This record gives sequence, C-alpha cells and structure tokens, in this order.
Amino acid sequence: MQTVCVLGNGQLGRMLRQAGEPLGIHVYPVGLDVDPATIPYQNSVITAEIERWPQTPFTQILASHPHFVNRDVFPIIADRLSQKQLLDQLNLPTAKWYPVNDEHEWSSFFEKLGDRLIVKRRIGGYDGRGQWRLTVDDQIPDEACQNTIVEQAIPFEKELSLVGARNANGETVFYPLTNNLHQDGILKMSVTIPYENNSLQTKAEQMLSSIMHKLNYVGVMAMECFVVGDNLLINELAPRVHNSGHWTQNGASISQFELHLRAILGLPLPKPDVFCPAVMVNLIGTDFNLNWLSVNLAHLHWYEKEVRVGRKVGHINLSHQHRPELIEALSQLSALLPTEYSQPITWAIQKL
Repeated sequence: MQTVCVLGNGQLGRMLRQAGEPLGIHVYPVGLDVDPATIPYQNSVITAEIERWPQTPFTQILASHPHFVNRDVFPIIADRLSQKQLLDQLNLPTAKWYPVNDEHEWSSFFEKLGDRLIVKRRIGGYDGRGQWRLTVDDQIPDEACQNTIVEQAIPFEKELSLVGARNANGETVFYPLTNNLHQDGILKMSVTIPYENNSLQTKAEQMLSSIMHKLNYVGVMAMECFVVGDNLLINELAPRVHNSGHWTQNGASISQFELHLRAILGLPLPKPDVFCPAVMVNLIGTDFNLNWLSVNLAHLHWYEKEVRVGRKVGHINLSHQHRPELIEALSQLSALLPTEYSQPITWAIQKL
C-alpha cells in the first residue's frame, strides 16, 4: 500500500486524499493537531499543499524526510524574489520588477516602471493579501518597504493559467489553458475550452516545461500568466495543485489531484483527456445552499470550513459538450448565488 503525507490540511490536502482513495493510495494531510502515531510516515512519500505549511515538531520531521519530493524547490518558489530571479535566469517573460531594499527608492521605481506599481510581500501573502497597488500620488505604507518586491502594473487583456505535471523521468503532461477571473485578488471563476488557442498553449507548455526541468520538479505545478497581445507574461508559480485546476475533477479524465499523486509516486502519467468545456465557480464567504444541487451539471465540492468573508469554502464544477446546456446551468446557478456572482457568471458565459 502506497502512502503519502501532505504538509498542510486545508482543502487541497483533503482533495488529494479523496483522489487517492480510488487508487488504493492512503493520503494523510498533516496540520497542527495530528497525532504522529496515527500516520505511517516513515515509509511515505511527502508532498505539500501550500508553500508555507504549519510549523510543528512533526511537520519539521516531514520537511526533512528523505522522501520529501521537491524539498529544495519550495523555498525557491515560496520567495517571490528567488522565483523572479529564476524566471530571469531562464529568460522567461515576466513583468519588470525590482527588489525593495530602501524606502528612498520609490521615486526611481516610478521612473523605471511607470505610474502604477504592484508591491508584493516576498514570502506569504495570497488571495490579494500582502499586496499593494500604488500610484505616484499614494502614501507608501511602511509594510510595502519591508521584504517586498515591486512590479510594473501590466495592462493585460486576460489572465490564463496552465496546470501541468512532470515525473521523475522528465515526462510532462498538461491540461488546456484556463481563463481566470479574479476579484479583490481572489480567483472567482475559471473557464476552460479545450485547446481554443494552440499557439498560446504551445508557448505556455514550453515555458512551464523549462521551469520544471530546471528545478527537476516532480508533481503538478501551476503557472499564472497575463496575456498581452500575442504574448504571455508569467505572473506567479505554484509548486502544487492549484485553485484554477479544480475544474479537472469533473472535466478531465484525470484530475490534477490524481495527476499529482501519479507523478510523485512514479505511477503511469498519461496525458489527461479533456472532453468538453468546463467552468469552476469558487464559493467565497457564502453559506451552503442545498438548492445548488438542483442545477443540472453542477458538481458541488464543499470544504466543511467555517464560512467567513473572503474565505474559500467550496467550489462548483460544471462541464458539458454542448455550450447552450452549460450556459443554461450557469444562468440557473446565478439566481442561487449572492449578487456579486452576477458579473463573474456573465463573464464566464461570454467566454463560452
């Protein structure tokens, strides 16, 4: 019996566990309150669901485990400074950027990067937290001057992500590019139409391949990009399964969670078949609604977390080979969601 320990026990660890069950793989997400005696970690493969996992004596043991896949990769990707340096080293396109070393550098940043800047905390910060959007007239927050990088604000046309996987033999497979809509820095909707843009798909696969090969990475990795004309600019990388890949649970022959387990355990890694357009609706800070289940095509994934403003508490996947059916289901779902979902669902319908 193959066993996997996951550093972190949020929804991604939960979905990795669910993906392992049909394959006879026991997956153990590890959070703050786990009893090490209940987990056969000695002979397990170790992975992570988040770049910065909770620190306990047991997670420290797992983090130094000889079978921790990508142990040396996480510090590189988790720090936005070393992540950007990696992209520059590989000559991969990204927004112009600089490390912030001194509070007196801001006038030169505006001169070099333009009137709108994005400041990001180097370590930590997600879903819009630990980020600042600044103009020349803004007061610079003290926090933005400490352990941060500054980027040029990109007037992008749309946001895409690519989710792919690599095994220890260097074989890679990819899903189609996914269209993403963010609000307040949090992913709200994803729409995937199988291989609608082959030229961008080829570019994105080449870019993500070069990153994974350089790092000798094993498992699923996600690459978020901005589209500017015919070009892709890499925004951020995630060395793990990713929110924008959740649609693969119901819209692909192999989900990103199963694909990650296959890659890290050395199991066969066929290219997932994506058979029709798919949509993922992120459920953010909204109470459970049983009526969601009345919508044909809706696959609910509820995380059983306390509902709080801005917190991801679940998602709904919809997929169908006939777009009118998908559009009708989205329209029905719109009436059952808070009003702030009206515009994102309209966006998704337009993408279809």
